[in-house]
Amino acid sequence: MLNRIIQQFGLQVQSINEVEDSHSSTVYKCTLSSGENVFLKIPYTKLKYQRELEAYEILKGRVSIPDMLEYWTGDEDCPGAFLLSELKGKPLTSKGSPTVAFQVGVLQAKMHTIHPPAEKVLNGIRNEYTNWSHFIENQFYSFAKDVEDVLPPQLYKRAIEKFEEMKHQLPPPDGPSFVHMDFRPANIIVDNNKVSGIIDFESVRFGSTEMDFTKLYRDFLCLDTTLYESYREGYNSIRTLIDLEEVLPFYQFTDAFNSIGWCKRRGMEKNALFLEENVSIIKNFIL
Repeated sequence: MLNRIIQQFGLQVQSINEVEDSHSSTVYKCTLSSGENVFLKIPYTKLKYQRELEAYEILKGRVSIPDMLEYWTGDEDCPGAFLLSELKGKPLTSKGSPTVAFQVGVLQAKMHTIHPPAEKVLNGIRNEYTNWSHFIENQFYSFAKDVEDVLPPQLYKRAIEKFEEMKHQLPPPDGPSFVHMDFRPANIIVDNNKVSGIIDFESVRFGSTEMDFTKLYRDFLCLDTTLYESYREGYNSIRTLIDLEEVLPFYQFTDAFNSIGWCKRRGMEKNALFLEENVSIIKNFIL
């Protein structure tokens, strides 16, 4: 399959390395004979391919993203593939500076200013905003079938009750906005002290911004109040940040619950550490 895609794009490849930490696509970093680095991305499903394609069309010129050099619509054996330019730098780490945190806030806020296009019919990216509560419930209960096989019965029962209790305390949703759904450090590229851009759009939706802060807070913002404040300043320079303290607990809880289900689907042994972290979060909320 990889060789077919390389031929499809007419690439002269010097070396190929599979990119780690890509959970919904297979991604390869290719060094061409010219010395240029490019990325080949093969989504797992046709829907993910379609979302990514539409996201690049919507975000181009509005948010810093890689250039889509070419794309292939695929066939009966492959859902499609993308040839992408390289964003200079490496994924954001916990050692990011307040300056970087400010830029991350600006980047995310710019993304959240993008609304569903009135003039374009989208086949991959759905507008979930009009029925946001139903969307959240569907996600939660689709993973619940898997979580039930992992958690002890009493803990599982109390987790369901906690979800039902917390969802009624949410404020009105903020949107409709373009939401990344996987806005985490691994998808934010930083070069020295400058944010180069954002990658990976196979899960995007139009919906409420409130869902889009959880992973960034979990893996970056909660580590240092200075980072958090700089991020808030950056975000507020573009649009007003919602009251995160009002929504984060609910989304932290649901993200942990859904992540347990994700681990069950993708393999509990190879994701054992991530599974343990999320079970611990659920226990802390309930016990």
